[in-house]
Amino acid sequence: MSEVLNVEELFASKVFTRATMKERLPKNVYKEVIKVMEQGGELSLATADVVAKAMKDWAVENGATHYTHWFQPLTGITAEKHDSFVSHPDENGKMIMEFSGKELIKGEPDASSFPSGGLRATFEARGYTAWDITSPAFLKEDATGVILCVPTAFCSYKGEALDKKTPLLRSMEAVSEQAVRIVRLFGNTEATKVVASVGPEQEYFLVDREKYLKRPDLIFAGRTLFGAPAPKGQEMEDHYFGTIRERIGAYMKDLNIELWKLGVTAKTQHNEVAPAQHELAPIYETANIAVDHNQLVMETMKKVAGRHGLTCLLHEKPFAGVNGSGKHNNWSLTTDNGVNLLDPGDTPNENIQFLLVLACIIKAVDKHADLLRQSASDVGNDHRLGANEAPPAIISIFLGEQLEDVVKQLVETGEAAHVLQGGKLETGVSTLPDFTKDATDRNRTSPFAFTGNKFEFRMVGSADSIASPNTTLNAIVAEAFCEAADVLENAEDFDTAVHDLIKQYLTEHQRIIFNGNGYSDEWVAEAERRGLPNIKSMIEAVDTLTTEKSVKLFEKFGIFTKAELESREEVLYETYAKTINIEALTMIDMASKQIIPAVISYTKSLADTVIAVKEAGADASAQADLLKTVSEKLSEMKAALEKLEDVEAKASVMDDVKEQAFYYKDVVKEAMAELRAPADEAEMLVDKKVWPIPTYGDLIFEV
Repeated sequence: MSEVLNVEELFASKVFTRATMKERLPKNVYKEVIKVMEQGGELSLATADVVAKAMKDWAVENGATHYTHWFQPLTGITAEKHDSFVSHPDENGKMIMEFSGKELIKGEPDASSFPSGGLRATFEARGYTAWDITSPAFLKEDATGVILCVPTAFCSYKGEALDKKTPLLRSMEAVSEQAVRIVRLFGNTEATKVVASVGPEQEYFLVDREKYLKRPDLIFAGRTLFGAPAPKGQEMEDHYFGTIRERIGAYMKDLNIELWKLGVTAKTQHNEVAPAQHELAPIYETANIAVDHNQLVMETMKKVAGRHGLTCLLHEKPFAGVNGSGKHNNWSLTTDNGVNLLDPGDTPNENIQFLLVLACIIKAVDKHADLLRQSASDVGNDHRLGANEAPPAIISIFLGEQLEDVVKQLVETGEAAHVLQGGKLETGVSTLPDFTKDATDRNRTSPFAFTGNKFEFRMVGSADSIASPNTTLNAIVAEAFCEAADVLENAEDFDTAVHDLIKQYLTEHQRIIFNGNGYSDEWVAEAERRGLPNIKSMIEAVDTLTTEKSVKLFEKFGIFTKAELESREEVLYETYAKTINIEALTMIDMASKQIIPAVISYTKSLADTVIAVKEAGADASAQADLLKTVSEKLSEMKAALEKLEDVEAKASVMDDVKEQAFYYKDVVKEAMAELRAPADEAEMLVDKKVWPIPTYGDLIFEV
């Protein structure tokens, strides 16, 4: 019988929570820390010293020997450098364990070896990490021991953001400041800030680790670059929400335990659509903490998988022919006195504050659809978006029947006199309860869907940081709030002005609203007719960062400077080129050293069989036909391999980073596809005992 888990006791046991601070800090110090957390400002060095000592004592009591400033550079993952608490011995030779306020507040990692897009040269090495006091410190435990992790921002010597967190924190302050202006207009004098809240659902694949280690493409690229489809895929729809297998269930149990210890509110777990695919969803929380926790979720998923002889794949499309993985980003805004600005209430047609907030968001998404699309772009996501398994690459908003009807009334008449109700769901079974339906169905094909009291941004890739999409969301909504507040704060007749503004925004930006099938070809044509952008790939979206419109937006609220935006543009082009380069080199290596030799060996075996059968006086036509077919695939592979080697060599020496990225997209990726096609066809012909790598059937059905 398994041991009983006390989740309440377990939860956040590895986190330096407010409760722990309250218990360990003097009252005046605790009050100062909370004030800075909630209202901003800086701790005095004396206070920081007290906090640092309490944090160190707590960490040491829990087995910690080192601390690290844990930050999120432009790699999209996390970084850490460990320093021990060891200080100089005292006069008796006894080791002193110390951690000062200065060490807590500021770190100094090398800034030259992280992606910077030109903000830092190799000889300009100094960078700083700064403690994010609003995100709690935590303990990580692995083979290196127990490490105290202090969440931080990462900036250059000149103050430029070199990370994902700094712009996110700036955007949170921007949207809070502008949202407070909105709620003040409606008489809320108690709220002092508005918090952006996020709940990111995380999809992932699990495969057997021994099989994974026999696939160089999974090791180097995170996805299969070769692979014929298995006889069965997801067409039976039997994996989604299906019974969780024992091995996977044991993994999920351990994953939950580790995440709960770290204060991550892991709530939901289930099998996803594709074989070997699963999902974990947390309860939503403050945006920067949600970003930190999602990084911990991805890291912990990988770590726990190893304990179970598994490997966790977070790539957006590890297997062709079955659904890939995304990360639905549930986003909302709530005042610090508990009002959700996206809660329509029972009568949304009469909730003027909600309608103004909704109209502002619709305006923001329409105006900056290109930026929102860019924020969800990464190399792996190009395999998903618009591929009939994820939202299309075209940004649109789903409101549902109830709100769409309210919007239609407001646009046509300026008033919404009525609101659609959900009615009763009658099951027709006497022992089952009838209950009130929601007024609106859901739309799984919409990239930006209203889901009751939040928006679900469904385009984000499974391996990507959620910092960028939330930074963009906060920024574009802050701008819309600011422009609305500028009008309404100076209005002589507020009631008339707010009604007119809502109607204006909804009328001017209703083109972005679409409640239909986002997967259909008809929608692509309709979106083009409406003038909505259809940005089909990551690198086609990159230059949206540095348009005059974008620079004006981000600089207005101090979220990015033009130089910071240009640096990110360069980093994204570099990342794309480097990623496809690694994939191309991996394909060349696998084809040259594994697949082609295996096919050559098989053709020799076939040829020997043909000769032997003929010498025996029997009909060898079947064997000869197979030999001919396999030999043709071998010739196609050899020609495609030579082409890929040629174009990859040309791409690798290009100087212009944008030109190089587009060459990898338009030329190298095409050559990769030309090599994969005959290889996958050969896999269907060659004896499985000869095929050198585990097949799709081995990987996704034998877990």
